[in-house]
Amino acid sequence: MGKIKAVFIDRDGTINADKGYVFRIEDFELLPGSLEALKLLTRHKIKIYIITNQAGIAKGHYTEEDFHILTNSMINQFQQEGILIEKTLYCPHHPEGIIPEYTRNCNCRKPNTKLLEDVIQQNGYQKSELILIGDKTSDIDAGIISGIKTYLVLTGYGLEHQRNTRAMFVKPDLLSAVNHLLQDINTPIYP
Repeated sequence: MGKIKAVFIDRDGTINADKGYVFRIEDFELLPGSLEALKLLTRHKIKIYIITNQAGIAKGHYTEEDFHILTNSMINQFQQEGILIEKTLYCPHHPEGIIPEYTRNCNCRKPNTKLLEDVIQQNGYQKSELILIGDKTSDIDAGIISGIKTYLVLTGYGLEHQRNTRAMFVKPDLLSAVNHLLQDINTPIYP
C-alpha cells in the first residue's frame, strides 16, 4: 500500500458507540478495540484526524460549546493513553437545522470534502498517503471524492451501509481496519 502519513477517522459509530446525538461525556463510550487501534497509529507515527458531522448542533440538540467540552474530554482521555490526535475536524451544519447560523447546505458536511481538502492542502499530503475510515456511506463518499483509500467498518451504521458501499475495504471494526492498513506498509514500529 505504500507509506501512509495520515488517517481520517469518523467519530460516532467508528471510534465510539453511536447513541444518537452524543454530546455528554457520560454518553461517550469507546467501541472495543478503538483505543488499541489509535495507539497503533500513534506508535507508527501516522497522524490521526477525527472527522465528524455534528448535525445535532444545527438541530438544537446541543451547542458548539457542548461539542468542544466532549472533544476536550476525549482528547485528554486519549493523551493519557499515549495517543496523539492531530486535529478534530467537524461540521456543525445541516440544511434542516433549527439554529439559523448553522442551518444551511455547506461544503464541509460529509460527503462534501472541504474539511479533508483543507488538511490535505495545508499539510502537502499526497492522496496516496491518506486513508479514511468510517461507518457510513457519507464517510466513504467523502474519501472517494477526495481520491483517498477508504475503509468501511461494520460498527455503528456499517452493517446497514455495507450492501451498497463503494469502500475499498470492509472490516469488522476500527482495530481490524488499522491492522489491515499497517500490514502492507513499511513503517517502523516504535515501542
